[in-house]
Amino acid sequence: MYDKLVKEIQKKAYFAKHKKVLIAVSGGVDSMNLLHFLYIYRKKLGIEIGIAHVNHKQRVESDTEENYLRDWANEHQVPIYVSYFSGNFSEKTARDFRYHFFKQIMNEQNYTALVTAHHADDQAETIFMRLLRGSRLRHLSGIQAVSPFANGELIRPFLDYFKKDLPDVFHFEDDSNQSLEFLRNRIRNRYIPILEEENPKFKQGLRQLGEESEQLFQAFQDLTQNIDVTNCSQFLAQSQAVQNILLQNYLENYPDLQVTRGQFEEILQTLRNKSNAKYHIKSDYWLVKDYDAFQIKKISPKTDRELDRKMIDYSSIVNYGQYRFQFVSKDKEGIALYSLSPVLLRRRQEGDRIDFGKFSKKLRRLFIDEKIPSQERADAIIGEQDGKIIFVLVADKTYLRKPSKHDIMEGKLYIEKIRNR
Repeated sequence: MYDKLVKEIQKKAYFAKHKKVLIAVSGGVDSMNLLHFLYIYRKKLGIEIGIAHVNHKQRVESDTEENYLRDWANEHQVPIYVSYFSGNFSEKTARDFRYHFFKQIMNEQNYTALVTAHHADDQAETIFMRLLRGSRLRHLSGIQAVSPFANGELIRPFLDYFKKDLPDVFHFEDDSNQSLEFLRNRIRNRYIPILEEENPKFKQGLRQLGEESEQLFQAFQDLTQNIDVTNCSQFLAQSQAVQNILLQNYLENYPDLQVTRGQFEEILQTLRNKSNAKYHIKSDYWLVKDYDAFQIKKISPKTDRELDRKMIDYSSIVNYGQYRFQFVSKDKEGIALYSLSPVLLRRRQEGDRIDFGKFSKKLRRLFIDEKIPSQERADAIIGEQDGKIIFVLVADKTYLRKPSKHDIMEGKLYIEKIRNR
C-alpha cells in the first residue's frame, strides 16, 4: 500500500508547497501508519516531520501511549509536541482542543501542513452522520483531502483507503472506540454494519454519494460563475431553483454563520419580495438589501447609529457620525437657520416628519420615494431646532424644512464630511 500511496501523493503534489509537516498522532493504527509512512518516505517527499500528540487523560493507558510516542520520537530524532486535555470531555470539546493545539504548534514552530490519518471509513461515517442530522446535499461531500488550516493546509492522504487496507503496524487499541455513548461509535459499530448486511458496499456507496455531491456543486459554480450573486437584478432574473443554490453558495463565505432551514427561507423570501430591507439573521449578522444589491454583514451592537444625541450651540463645532457641524453667523456659508437656539443632532425616530411648505412627509415615506438604501437610512442624521426637524442628512444628500414667510435668517449651519485618513 505504501508504495502505491507515495506515488499518488507525488502525483497530486500534496507536499509541493511544504517543507515542515506536523503529524497528528493518537497512537491508534491509523495515525501510527501515517507516522511510519511519512517517516519512511520523508526524504522522497522532501519534508521534515514533527509529531503532535494530545493526552486526553481519559484512560489509564493514556500516559503509556504518550511515553511510547516520546521514546519513539527520541529514538528516530523527530520533534514531538504534547498537550494535555482540560475541561469537560465530549467529542466536540476534545476535537476543538486538539485542533487549537495543532494550530498553536504550527504557528509557533513554523509548520505549514498538518497531516491527519482520516481514511475512507471516516469519510463514509462523516457522510452518514451528516445525513442523519439532516444536512443539506452540499454538505454530504464529506471530508476534503486538502483544506486551508492555520497558516497553511490540512492534508489527509489516506482518504481513498479503508482501515482494512492499512498495514498492521504496532499501535494501541482504544477501548472507548467501542463505547456506544458517542454517535460516531454507534454509526461505526452498529448502524453501518446493519446496513452492510443489506448492501456490503454501503460505505463505498456513501463515498460515491459524497463525490457526486461535490461534483454537482462544482459544476453549478462553473456554470454560474458570471452571475453577480449580490446584484439584485441578476439574482432575481434566475429561476427559483437557481436562486436557492446561489444563496447557499453565497452563505458559504460566512463559515461561522450557521443558519437553519427556516432562517434560510426567510432570507430567500426577503430577497424575493422586498425591495429594501434589513433583516437580522443571528448574532451580529444582518442581511442588508437595497434596490440594487444585497449583502450579509456583521454589524456590531455599538455602531454610529447608537451615538448619543448631541447639541450644537451658536459659534460651536460638533462631530457627529461621519460629519462635522459648525453653527456660524449668517454671513458664512451653510444651511440657513432661522433661530439661534441650539440644534439637536440625532438619529431617526418612529413618526419623524419634515415640513416642505405646502405638504409634510414622514421620513419613512421620504426614504422610500427617494430610494434611499436601508443602510443609509439607518445612518441618517436628523437636525432639530425648537422642536422642529429642520434638515435630514442621508446618503450625502440634505433635505431641508421650508421656512415660513415670516422666518428671518439668524445664522447658518456648515456641514463638512470627515474624510477617513
